[in-house]
Amino acid sequence: MAADSPLDAYSRIVAGVAADLTPRVASLRVSNGGGRWGESIGSAVAYTTDGFLLTNAHVVGKAAGGTALFADGTSSPFTVIGADPLSDLAVVRAGAGAPPPAKLGEAEDLVVGQLVVAVGSPLGLAGSVTAGVVSALGRSLPTRSGAAVRLIEDVIQTDASLNPGNSGGALADASARVVGINTAVAGFGLGLAVPINVTTRKIIAALMAGGRVRRAYLGLVSVPAPLPAPLAKRVGRPDGLRVAEVVPGAPAARAGLRPGDVLVSAAGKPVATAQDLQRLMFADAIGKPLEITVLRNGAFVDVIAEPSELAAV
Repeated sequence: MAADSPLDAYSRIVAGVAADLTPRVASLRVSNGGGRWGESIGSAVAYTTDGFLLTNAHVVGKAAGGTALFADGTSSPFTVIGADPLSDLAVVRAGAGAPPPAKLGEAEDLVVGQLVVAVGSPLGLAGSVTAGVVSALGRSLPTRSGAAVRLIEDVIQTDASLNPGNSGGALADASARVVGINTAVAGFGLGLAVPINVTTRKIIAALMAGGRVRRAYLGLVSVPAPLPAPLAKRVGRPDGLRVAEVVPGAPAARAGLRPGDVLVSAAGKPVATAQDLQRLMFADAIGKPLEITVLRNGAFVDVIAEPSELAAV
């Protein structure tokens, strides 16, 4: 086989990503309380130089801490800094001995078919590595907190094989930049990852600063929808967000939004995806007027909504 064959080039990329990230991915052993320790149930990715690690909210659950096991055989106690079930992200902080941080990428730059590599440390087995491609973008993942069921939006779907122990591990591009935190097995041969993007960076920052994420709430369900060609040309983009459902009594309903409305902009910014709206729905929007422009019956209509605070789940 020629040394410069495509298969050899692929192997070198995957091996390079594995060599870079394996030392930066830990296995987490979570405390069950009362001094007892559970099995290693997930992975975590080194995020800062001072011991902060990223993982999944479902990995840490309601635990206050545990032990992080690193690829070099060392270990460190960790404390759960904060967890956000609505994004399935959590931040923990390890003590001395935590590895240097992984490089972060940008999930918004991903394209379907792009090579990605999943690196985890399931059950303490450092360096569990699989490779595949981005098979879909913009997926939604149902998540449960108590009796509430909500959706994690804009997750990455990949055919890089995952297992439950890989939850909280890294999904990386060919340059070993972490573009997602692996979160679930979607079905045979498919896995899902929470993207690293503008919205999730804001979530991570809030968890690091205060241990929780305060969110604004409109009370609507939306789906992407194409705009009529003349209007698409006028606003300079092909899509908006069609309102599929409005929760009775919620801020969206009080503002007069209706099923069938197509959101075009909010707070003066274009809205074409769920993430466009989500990135506005943080603490600084709670209780403040939010101007929304919608397409209704062929005409643009401006409404003013006042988001409330989303109740903790």
